[in-house]
Amino acid sequence: MDPEIHLVSSTESPEFTLLTQSLTQSSLVGLDAEWKPIRTHRHASFPTVSLLQLACQLGSPSRPDSANSLVFLLDLSAIPLSSVYELLRDVFVSPDILKLGFRFKQDLIYLSSTFCSQGCEPGFDRVEPFLDITNIYNYLQHKSLGRRIPKVTKSLASICKELLGISLSKELQCSDWSHRPLTKEQKTYAALDAHCLLEIFNIFQFKVVEKDSFYSSIEERFSNVSSGLKEILKSPDICHKLLRSKSFNAVDIVRATTSEFPQRKATLDEVVSQYSCRNTIPMDGSLFNIVKKYGEMILLKESDRKPKTSKKKGKKQSSSVYKEKQIEISDDWCGPPPWDSSLQGDGCPKFLCDVMVEGLAKHLRCVGIDAAIPHSKKPESRELIDQALKENRVLLTRDSKLLRHEYLIKNQIYRVKSLLKNEQLLEVIKTFELEICEDQLMSRCTKCNGSFIQKPLTAKEASKAAEGFQVIPNCLFNSNLEFWQCMDCSQVYWEGTQYHNAVQKFIDVCKLNE
Repeated sequence: MDPEIHLVSSTESPEFTLLTQSLTQSSLVGLDAEWKPIRTHRHASFPTVSLLQLACQLGSPSRPDSANSLVFLLDLSAIPLSSVYELLRDVFVSPDILKLGFRFKQDLIYLSSTFCSQGCEPGFDRVEPFLDITNIYNYLQHKSLGRRIPKVTKSLASICKELLGISLSKELQCSDWSHRPLTKEQKTYAALDAHCLLEIFNIFQFKVVEKDSFYSSIEERFSNVSSGLKEILKSPDICHKLLRSKSFNAVDIVRATTSEFPQRKATLDEVVSQYSCRNTIPMDGSLFNIVKKYGEMILLKESDRKPKTSKKKGKKQSSSVYKEKQIEISDDWCGPPPWDSSLQGDGCPKFLCDVMVEGLAKHLRCVGIDAAIPHSKKPESRELIDQALKENRVLLTRDSKLLRHEYLIKNQIYRVKSLLKNEQLLEVIKTFELEICEDQLMSRCTKCNGSFIQKPLTAKEASKAAEGFQVIPNCLFNSNLEFWQCMDCSQVYWEGTQYHNAVQKFIDVCKLNE
């Protein structure tokens, strides 16, 4: 899943021209937005949207295998908003474009607020026709099981993993999207978030849409109308226009197709022009049928446009809780760590990585540092603290709420500020002044954090040790490789290509050659 990505930072750029052209040729567009997170709910305004992603599927939606996808990253912090306001407004309400999103209502609220703040009144109040990926997922679940099941709330990453078989990393979701220039990783993350909507929709279309021809379905729908109207419907141009006016009454359709009807209202072309002033390609029959059966609309109410502030009355706090709140919370490391000699420590750094930084645990193990993870998948705060205290570890987290418990676990909790795993590793090494050397690399079990048996194994010994739970490739038996086994989980490792690539990676990350 590698979409073609275009960053649009000027209306004078070739990328902007390509965007406008693509929107006239697309019947399917995935939408997403990014903004700098607000850390507190006491703000009286919405976040400012910095980036709007539009994933355009060019070609026929009924043949996704032959379609080409382009993802445009519209840099709203660089482009004058007034110059793209009408374009986006027309796209959002165009009857020729099915918009896809994942819980996009919140994005639309923030987007509308951002444009209104720059004088683009009244902002955006609707997106139609629209289809939410959550509803697509729930329908596919119902279809595969053959019975009605309760609707579930899943993250986009979980849905992608289940339907597309890909891991959609959400590490950069809370990064500072207002900072420029955007990193390569941010661009890729933003593009994939929008592009995966098209991929999920294509699966939905393939699995649940009947492959009837467009005009046979038209004949079915209008089998009971008069022969005169049937003759009118045989014209593809009129037929398409009528189908695009599905929200009007039948009387309006008759008025639009005959001059003999009294008290004639505006023509259909005039009505359609109220919704879109751009020359877009009408939907094909397959996509139209989807819109007819499953299409939705996002409509913002006046109350949606006002930020909600928390007005909950708190219960009277006990003196112990009050004391906890009064303690100054700091992100900075004060030290010393529990392994320090001044605290009768053994000098061996030991960490506990909570679920938010589990990827960091594997990186620490790769450079030879003892890094455990929680015993349970969803541990409570007190469980993490108890484990860190019992095992004499420093708790690493990105959850600022855990810092409130620092009075219980003094000098044994640190909030990691970096988002990417490589940067997190360097941050921990620098903060705790860890000494990393090449001999340490890949010296711990990355699976369970255990230590290796000191004596290397032969190929036969390794095969016997791994019997029943791990397969040693036959091609390794004729080599002179050394094998190592974890003392805790019995996983067997050998110094093959993957090993050497990993060693070189962490030599580069930790700059051990400098």
